[in-house]
Amino acid sequence: MLNRRTLVGAAAALILAAGPALAQDWKAKYPELTLGVIPAENASGTVDRWTPLTAYLTKALGVPVKLRVANDYAAVIEGQRAGNIQIAFYGPASFARAVITGVKIEPVVNQKHETGVSGYYSVIYVRADSPYKTIEDLKGKSLALVDPNSTSGNQAPRFFLHKAGHDVDKFFGKTFYAGSHENAVLALAQGTADAAANFWNSDTDSNLTRMLTKGLVKDADGKPLKQSDFRLIFKSEFLPEGPFAVLAGLPDDLKATIRQAFVDLPTKDKAAFDKLSDGKDQGLTPVTLKDYQPIIEMLRHNDDQRKRS
Repeated sequence: MLNRRTLVGAAAALILAAGPALAQDWKAKYPELTLGVIPAENASGTVDRWTPLTAYLTKALGVPVKLRVANDYAAVIEGQRAGNIQIAFYGPASFARAVITGVKIEPVVNQKHETGVSGYYSVIYVRADSPYKTIEDLKGKSLALVDPNSTSGNQAPRFFLHKAGHDVDKFFGKTFYAGSHENAVLALAQGTADAAANFWNSDTDSNLTRMLTKGLVKDADGKPLKQSDFRLIFKSEFLPEGPFAVLAGLPDDLKATIRQAFVDLPTKDKAAFDKLSDGKDQGLTPVTLKDYQPIIEMLRHNDDQRKRS
């Protein structure tokens, strides 16, 4: 005789039985996954930073996860559009650009920094031995940007400087894309730019401090530079940290497994998690598309200004 208890028990048994089958279904379609990351630093540094995460994901997901270090930010966007990159790490602006241009993706988590918040700032540096003390002093000078789809290295400076009355392309005598945050700092350090845009979490955690720790910052004569050799003259409003994102079209159970793997990362593989930020980050924070709506609006504003100029 059937009753509520036996029906519930039968349903639970079916779910348990289907679980492995569902997993096998997605593993048959995705025997290998790709993690794509934006080129925030040089290629070898990026591989060193992200390889432990791919090893962790391989173990957590049960299929090989390979790392793809993109040549530029757009390559991650296009890789996800084509379905060749199932998991990606974006800056907030490149994520917003992907959404605006119709890439079907879902943000999963972003990183919580040592400051206790999941966000950062765009800054502009000059050399401390230069005469430049304010943004106004840089009129007609050269600015090293990072990449068209970089938040701190392009979109945020354009947006916030425009709010302050400065059109980046008209205010500076020359702007150019260095290709990575590291290259922008090196352009400033070696005198090929008067100023450089970059990201900044705190006085002790920024792209500059990470480069200094690795001994990468030298002037044109090869002399090592210190943090005191640089002066920060512009700081944006707060920006949400970029997300890890997955293709929206992935099977639901695969997406759930990926999400859980990221949630577990700081405790299940602290070494891999710490490698992402040189041990500076505190954890990971779940995010949704709503968290990036201000960045989407920022890009739309910048796109509109570019069309008008």
